[in-house]
Amino acid sequence: MRLRFWPAKTRERRATVLAGLILVQALCALFFIGDVIEDFRLLGDPDNPHLLLEALAALALIGGVIFLMIELRGLLARMSDMETGLEIARGHLAEVIARFFDDWSLTAAERDVALMILKGLDNDTIAQVRKTAPGTVRAQTTSIYAKSNTDGRAQFISLIVEELLAGNGLPEAAPDLTERAQAPARRLPERTG
Repeated sequence: MRLRFWPAKTRERRATVLAGLILVQALCALFFIGDVIEDFRLLGDPDNPHLLLEALAALALIGGVIFLMIELRGLLARMSDMETGLEIARGHLAEVIARFFDDWSLTAAERDVALMILKGLDNDTIAQVRKTAPGTVRAQTTSIYAKSNTDGRAQFISLIVEELLAGNGLPEAAPDLTERAQAPARRLPERTG
């Protein structure tokens, strides 16, 4: 489920409605300008209150058209900037996650599982998606948590989200993360008996 501040179709619709309003207002301005010119030609009296009112209305409409055109241009520029920012953020998020995974020396399978954990999937679902046994996924998640020096799913997700929200975005920016990445991975105690 994607939550957006302003859905793309609504933003496009808003720009289209604004362009339509500009067109209608420009047509009205042309009508009033034509009417003022015709009245001036017929009456020839520049002090006529009716003629002055129509001229003022035409000027107001022209000013409105210019203002709306500037607003439309700004809206389109903001929409373009937002799209660019979203693309950068998506790419940056992927980079940040990849750097964490590199620092923790996750295997390809562990990377897949870790991404699915970040997407909110539980172990059974991950096992179904990857077509592996649930026990294999449990072992991989345990290894991921050990390599990332976290105690479980919530802390693992929290670690990455915390770095992104802090604005650092890079694993080496966390004070103890570099030490974690350089330290040998914790080994799970072997079961006896």
